[in-house]
Amino acid sequence: MHPKLPRSRRLAAKSAGHVQLHDLFFPAHTHPWTSGVITRSTRCFPSLATASIPLFIWPQPVSLPLEAPRRLTAFDYYSFSSPFLYASNSPNPPIMPMLKDPSVKYKKFTPLKLDDRQWPSKTIDKPPRWLSTDLRDGNQSLVDPMDSNQKWEYFLKLVQLGYKEIEVSFPSASQTDFDFTRRLVETSGVVPDDVWLQVLSPCRKELIRRTVDSLKGAKKAILHLYLATSPCFQQIVFNMNNAETKALAVECTRYARSITKDDPEQAATEWAYEFSPETFSDSSPEFAVEVCEAVKAAWEPTVDNPIIFNLPATVEMSTPNVYADQIEYFCRNISEREKIAVSLHPHNDRGCAVAAAELAQMAGADRVEGTLFGNGERTGNVDLVTLALNLYTQGIHPQIDFSDLKSVIDLVESCNKIPVHPRAPYGGQLVVCAFSGSHQDAIKKGFQTRKRLGYTSESPWQVPYLPLDPQDIGRTYEAIIRVNSQSGKGGVAWIIQRQLDLDLPRGLQVAFSRIVQRETDMLGRELLPTEITKLFEEAYHLKRNPRFSLIDYDITADRSKSPAPPEPGKTASNRYLKRLFKGVIEIDGIEHEIAGTGNGAISALADALKRLGIDLDVADYKEHAMGGSANVRAATYIECTAAGSNQRVWGVGIHEDVVQASLIALLSAASSFLSSRPSTPIPFRPKRSNTLDVPSLESSPTSATNPAQPHANGDNKNAAGHGDQKKKSLVERLEESLGVNGGAGGN
Repeated sequence: MHPKLPRSRRLAAKSAGHVQLHDLFFPAHTHPWTSGVITRSTRCFPSLATASIPLFIWPQPVSLPLEAPRRLTAFDYYSFSSPFLYASNSPNPPIMPMLKDPSVKYKKFTPLKLDDRQWPSKTIDKPPRWLSTDLRDGNQSLVDPMDSNQKWEYFLKLVQLGYKEIEVSFPSASQTDFDFTRRLVETSGVVPDDVWLQVLSPCRKELIRRTVDSLKGAKKAILHLYLATSPCFQQIVFNMNNAETKALAVECTRYARSITKDDPEQAATEWAYEFSPETFSDSSPEFAVEVCEAVKAAWEPTVDNPIIFNLPATVEMSTPNVYADQIEYFCRNISEREKIAVSLHPHNDRGCAVAAAELAQMAGADRVEGTLFGNGERTGNVDLVTLALNLYTQGIHPQIDFSDLKSVIDLVESCNKIPVHPRAPYGGQLVVCAFSGSHQDAIKKGFQTRKRLGYTSESPWQVPYLPLDPQDIGRTYEAIIRVNSQSGKGGVAWIIQRQLDLDLPRGLQVAFSRIVQRETDMLGRELLPTEITKLFEEAYHLKRNPRFSLIDYDITADRSKSPAPPEPGKTASNRYLKRLFKGVIEIDGIEHEIAGTGNGAISALADALKRLGIDLDVADYKEHAMGGSANVRAATYIECTAAGSNQRVWGVGIHEDVVQASLIALLSAASSFLSSRPSTPIPFRPKRSNTLDVPSLESSPTSATNPAQPHANGDNKNAAGHGDQKKKSLVERLEESLGVNGGAGGN
C-alpha cells in the first residue's frame, strides 16, 4: 500500500462549504512524473461517476493562481507548498522534451547468438493449434469487463467459429469468473466434446486449488500455471533468484498434478497441463529451458498428451526475428520434443505481434494464443483474425470460419465496448475500400478481366489492390469502392455498374466523374453509392427528362430520295437510302411535332432537332445489353458536340427497344445541352427551320387524318379551304410547332 501523504500536503477544497479530499496516496517513484490516486472525492468532483481520479505529482514547487471560489471540477488546478498537484480524470501533464541521447535511459535488446538459425528458410504450410484467450486475457484488460451473459455469448461464438481450445477464465481472481466456469461445465451440451476449457492460475497452491475446483466435472480441461522468469520480475516483483524460481515452478506443478490427473476423483476429466515462463522473451534462454525441463519432469507428459510450454512475449521488447531465434533455440534445446507443444503468446507493444507469431511458427512453434482483433493488455495480444486470414490468403485453410466476419465484429465490439479500427486487417470497415482514383480504376479492370475470362468464385484470385476476395469474409463488392474528392472515373463507373448495370464508356466516365467531383468538393465528404446513383440518374435524365420527352415517333424509308431502280437480275442497293423520322416530342411541357431525315434513326432525329435550333453532332455512340432472358434491355450512350463549339454533352437511354433507347439517349443529350446554357429560355421556343424537307413528309404517326401533300416551300396549297382546326394538314401543324406566323407550337 502506498504511504499516506502527510496532513500538511493534503489537498483541500478552496471553495467554502466543500469537503476536503482525503485518503490521498502516491507511490515513491523517482520518475519526473509520479502517479497516485485521489479516492472518495466525488463531492468535490461531482462530474465523476466513480471515486477514483488519476493524480500526477510534479516534484518542483509550482504556484498557479486559483479562480474565484466555485464548485471544483475534475480539471481544476490546486497549488500548495510542494509538490504541485494536478488532478484530472484525463491527465495531461506538461510536454517533456525527448531525450537527446535515449541510449542513456533505454538499452538496446541483446540479440540471441544463433548463427546457424534455420527458421528463415522455412515456410508455414499448416495452421497451428489455436487458443482464444478473449475471455481471460482479453477480458481482464477491458475497462468494463464482460458480465456472465456476455462471456456466455462470446464463448458460443468462439465454438461456432471452430476454436477447440478456449481460455475461459481466471477462476481464482473473481467469483464472476469462477461461476462462469462452473456454468460452462454444468450446462449440458454447451461445451462440445472436442473443445478444451483452459483456466489460468498463478503459482500459489491455494489459488491452484480454487482453479481446479472450478473445472470439476469438465470433459477436457487445461490447467495453465505461470511464473515469471525474467531478471526484471524476479528482482523487482518477487525478490527471488533462479533457484527459488525453478523450485517454486516444480513444487506447484507437482501439486497441480496431485489434484488433477493423479486424483482418482478427477478421473472423469482429461487433463492437460500448460506452463508459462512469463516474460519469456526477456528471460535468459538457457534458464527458460532449465525451468521447463524441471517442470516437464514433474508433470511427466506423453506423446499422446503433451505438456504445453507457452513462451510469451509478455511485453514485446525486440524485433520479431529475435523472438523467432528464441523460439528456435528453445525447440532445439528442450528434450523430448515430441512430448511438448510449444505455444506462442505475443503481445503487440511494438506493433509486431503478428509478424512475431508468424516467424515463431517458422521457428518451430505448434500453437498460438491470442484474441479476436487483438484485444488485450496495453496494445493488445496478437490478432487471431489476422493470423488466420493471412494463412487463408496463402491457400492454407486456418480451420476457423470467418466467412461471416461482420457478425464476429458486431459481437466483439458489443462485448468489449471497443470498436474495431477501420483500418484493422481484414475486419476494418475500410480494408477493402478504395478512394484513390488510380486504385479504383485498377480494381474495376481486375473485376472486368475476371468476368471476361469467365472466372468463378473459386477461380485463382488476382485483382489489383485486393489481397483476397471480399466475399470470402462476408463483404460485398459494393463496399470495395467508395467515392470522395480523391476518387476518379474508375470508382464512379464501378458504382454505376454495380447499382444500375451500366457499363459506361470511358468518355462518359470522365464526364460524370467531374460532376461527382464537384459534388464531393461542395459537400466536403464522400458520396454514398445511393447518392452517386441518384446523381447519375438526375444528370442523364434516367428517371424523367425534365425538358425532353419522346411521346411518339415513326421511322420509315425516305423513298423520295431512293436510288434508281436496279438493273434486271440485280438487288436494289440501300446504300444511299435515307430514313425519315416523324414524331412528337415534349419540350418543357409543350408538345411539338417534328420531322427530319438522315442515314439512320439517330441522324434523322438529330436533323429534326437541328430544325428546332438544337444543333448537335453525334460524336460517339455505344450500346450494350442489360439483364438477360426475357428482361433484356438496351442501354445506349451518345456523345454530342455543339455545332460551332467545343462543348460536349452526353446522353443515356434505356429501353427494351434499342432504337428507342438511342432516341432517348439523344434527347437526354439535347436536354443537357439546353440546361448547360443559362440564356436558354424556359419554355424553349423552337426556331423555324429553313431546311425542312417537306415533300418527303407523309402522314404523322399521331394524326388521324390523311393530310394533303405540301409544296417544297412549306406553303400548303390544298389546305386553304380547311377552316376546321381538327383537320389541319401535317405541314400546318409543323409550321405552328416551328414558330411560323408567331405560333409557339404545341397541341
